[in-house]
Amino acid sequence: MKLAYWPGCVSRGFTPELHGSMALVADELDIELVTLDRASCTGAGVIAEHNQELADTLNARTFALAQETGLAMMNICSTCQGAQSECQQRLDADSKYRAHINEALADEGISYEKGKAGFENKNFLWVLVEDYGLDRLRSLVKRPLTGLKVGPFYGCYVIRPRHRIGYEEHPERDLYLEYVIEALGGEVVEYDGARKCCGFPVITMNRDTSLRQAGTHIGDGLDSGADCLVTPCPLCHLNLDMQQPEAAKVVNRELGLAVLHLPQLVGLALGFEPKQLGMGKHIASTKWVESRLEPVGAAA
Repeated sequence: MKLAYWPGCVSRGFTPELHGSMALVADELDIELVTLDRASCTGAGVIAEHNQELADTLNARTFALAQETGLAMMNICSTCQGAQSECQQRLDADSKYRAHINEALADEGISYEKGKAGFENKNFLWVLVEDYGLDRLRSLVKRPLTGLKVGPFYGCYVIRPRHRIGYEEHPERDLYLEYVIEALGGEVVEYDGARKCCGFPVITMNRDTSLRQAGTHIGDGLDSGADCLVTPCPLCHLNLDMQQPEAAKVVNRELGLAVLHLPQLVGLALGFEPKQLGMGKHIASTKWVESRLEPVGAAA
């Protein structure tokens, strides 16, 4: 499998352990990633609030760069998925608007083509389940996550709005994290906040509400017995992990629950060590998770 790879900004800035983990896991899964180094930020919905045409132009440029490779495109950020899906929907719906946006790309000799054969844009979670396959993933597990209780945290952008992000064709996308956890040998923990907003989008406008959302989800996970949460979104990770000490003050309780990036959870099951996956960079300690891991090959 070979894919055009859009890592996003946050994975190479605030959460470099995500970008590094994805590179390790991709090699182990035999997925060749062609990184779109010249691509720009999606805007994460913020730019579109102020200048929709600029946001659409930036994302059309990224799509065009991916189409130049002749490959399908993969991202590792749910927020990027949501922002890009929204822009693509506008571009695909109006040929005159699409042509206008492509005029801005002409100086680079590129353009975004609606419906180009082989082009689609998917989050790593969707690629794993729909294209790579859970049976193939399961066959590569070297360290089953037996006994590890994992709470899925989807966030908003890979589950809403359903009509924009492919739920007509793939109605079970809001169950994929559970499928992957089980394929890796882990135990799924159900809790109330799994499909709610992490609070990150309002952190600069209403910090108390944002931290209360994050703290409530973490607390719900702990109360349900989770050893950790896993998320396909680095922005959710920032609010649930980096802001966890501040969130604890707002919800007035002790927290301390590890939050893993999806490639990290996959990487642990594939046999990588926590240090290789950058788990020591997290704010909420991952030591409890690490203590529950069996040595590689112990289950053989």
